[in-house]
Amino acid sequence: MLSCSVTKTVRSKPQPVSKKETSVEKKAVKIPLVVAVKLTQEQKVQAYLNRFGPIARAEMQQHKIPASITLAQGILESGTGEGRLAKEGNNHFGIKCHRGWNGGRMYHDDDAKGECFRTYDDPAESYRDHSVFLSGRQRYAFLFKFHKRDYKAWARGLKKAGYATDPKYPKKLINIIQRYELYQYDTKKGVQAQSRKTYQKPVVRNAEDKIHSVEVGDTLYSIARQYSISVSEIKKYNNLIDNTIFKGQELLIPKKK
Repeated sequence: MLSCSVTKTVRSKPQPVSKKETSVEKKAVKIPLVVAVKLTQEQKVQAYLNRFGPIARAEMQQHKIPASITLAQGILESGTGEGRLAKEGNNHFGIKCHRGWNGGRMYHDDDAKGECFRTYDDPAESYRDHSVFLSGRQRYAFLFKFHKRDYKAWARGLKKAGYATDPKYPKKLINIIQRYELYQYDTKKGVQAQSRKTYQKPVVRNAEDKIHSVEVGDTLYSIARQYSISVSEIKKYNNLIDNTIFKGQELLIPKKK
C-alpha cells in the first residue's frame, strides 16, 4: 500500500507597512547631472608638466639637457601626451627606430608612410631614451656647448642637427617655452613658482560645437578657412593667447551665427 503525505503551507498574514517606510519606498533617487567640460590647452599642459616636469629636471641634472627644451619637445611631439605614439607606444619625442634599436616598435605615418618608431613600457623610459639619444650622437655634440639656460640656441641647434624636418620647429619650441614659462624649470626656484601658477577656466562645450583635431601642417588660418570662421574666434573660444597649436590638440569650433 502506498502512503502519501501532504505538506500544508501556512502563509503568514501580511504585516502592515508604516507610513515612514512607505515614504521611503516612494522617494525618488536623484542622479547627478553630468556636464561635459572641455579642458583648455593650458590645463592639459599643466597636467603634463605636473607629471613630467620632475622627470625632465632629473634628466637635465644627469645629461645636461635643459628641462625647458625637453618639456617643450615632449609637449610638441606627443600632442601633450595625447598623440598616437604617446598613447600606444609611450613615445613622447617621436624618436624613430634607427639602426641598432632592439626594443619595441610600432609603425606610424610621419614624413613617409609606415615609419618605424620606438615604443616603451613607461613614458619615463621615453624621457631617458631622449637624453641618451641626444647625448650619445655626434651630430648633437655641439648643443652641449650652449648654456643650459640658452633655450633659444638649443631650439635652433636641434633643427640644424636634423632632429626635425619642420622649418618652423625652433620657433614652435621657443613659443611653447615662452608661453608656458618652461625656462623656469631650468632653475630650482623657478619650478616652485611654476607649480603655483593657475590657468584659465575650462571651456564648456555646447552641443552644436565641432571638434577639430590638429594634424601636421594645420595652422589657425587654414582651420579658420575650413570652417568659415575667423582666427580670432577660434583663439577666443579656446582661450589661446597666441597662434601656437600642436599636433593632436583638440580645438572647439563654435557654431556659425
